[in-house]
Amino acid sequence: MMESNRVYLDNAATTWPKPESVYRAVDQYQRELGCSPGRGVYRHATRADQVVAQARDRVAQLLEAEDSRQFIFAFNGSDALNLAIRGSLRPGDHAVTTAADHNSVLRPLRFLEETQGVAVDRVPCDAAGRVDAAAFAQAVQAKTRLVAINHASNVTGTLQDVPRLIEIVRRQAPDALVLVDAAQSLGHLPLSVRQWDVDLLAAPGHKGLLGPMGTGLLYIRPGVEDRLAPLRLGGTGSQSNEDRQPAMLPDKYEPGNHNAVGLAGLAAGVAWVEERTPAALRRHELALLTALLEGLGGIPGLTLYGPHDPAQRVGVISFRMEPFEPHELATLLDLRFGIQVRSGIHCAPRMHAAIGTLEKGGTVRISTGPFTTPAEVEHVVESLRQLSRERGGIAVPV
Repeated sequence: MMESNRVYLDNAATTWPKPESVYRAVDQYQRELGCSPGRGVYRHATRADQVVAQARDRVAQLLEAEDSRQFIFAFNGSDALNLAIRGSLRPGDHAVTTAADHNSVLRPLRFLEETQGVAVDRVPCDAAGRVDAAAFAQAVQAKTRLVAINHASNVTGTLQDVPRLIEIVRRQAPDALVLVDAAQSLGHLPLSVRQWDVDLLAAPGHKGLLGPMGTGLLYIRPGVEDRLAPLRLGGTGSQSNEDRQPAMLPDKYEPGNHNAVGLAGLAAGVAWVEERTPAALRRHELALLTALLEGLGGIPGLTLYGPHDPAQRVGVISFRMEPFEPHELATLLDLRFGIQVRSGIHCAPRMHAAIGTLEKGGTVRISTGPFTTPAEVEHVVESLRQLSRERGGIAVPV
């Protein structure tokens, strides 16, 4: 049973609740199948194979890819990003990242910089979280091997102009691989790998795709697999007579047992997103964003970060409200009003440095989901107004 007084607004971490179809798919797999995909020819093992194949097909359809085998299943977004980054870079290579990126990009690059001599340029963002296009163009060089682009910030919600940034890369570094981190955008708005000239696209399955935790994906553009070394090796159920990892997709990157029960839920989550359509889910998100930005913007002592225009962001809003510290405010919202939000640095230190909150303990983050209601948004706004009145909030310029 869901708690009736629980207002969950931490969807940028993981979406909750999930569609009923996701719960049913997970339960059905556990109760009726329960076996390993790709490891047998008996009826239930064959059905388990079909579950994984269906999840792959649904993801490919959602992203308008021609071949579902180009989608590799990972155990979360960080796992997928590590494969893309550590699998493509070699000692002495050059990579470009941005201040908008999450630690799942920043930390692998820092590790390679310190251990393998990979050179990394980190492009700054402005105070609204937008990547500096001029600095980006200066950072991308003919020798660049990998460029990582964050589509939507998990701090400010800021949407980057990905096509424009990719155009810069193609013009200045034709041999570079372009990696898009779609952790905060996939499932929230229409995306197409066919329309974007992207080589790699990574995302978790448990956020906008509404699947269970323990799922993630990496799109690999046809031909790019020749430049991407696998990070994990082992049994695949295919070519078992050889002690070399199969070169075919997706087996090259998927050793060991799949999180099959999670992928059953992921297939159901993607089906739910497709049925509602990302465009319709985006309209719902924009309506909530508009109400939040308007309501929060009038509260004394509250400072909003990120673009003022809802169309330039996803459903992620960061703010600070004097005189509260972020963790204190998040705790009060939960204990007194049943509102669950995230506080702190959100694993994105460079973005917090860009908006001026890194040394202040970060921000409070509200992130909406497909099941967030206008009434919940109104409750959040009224609760923050009450706390502001109680503490005698003072107006803070944005």
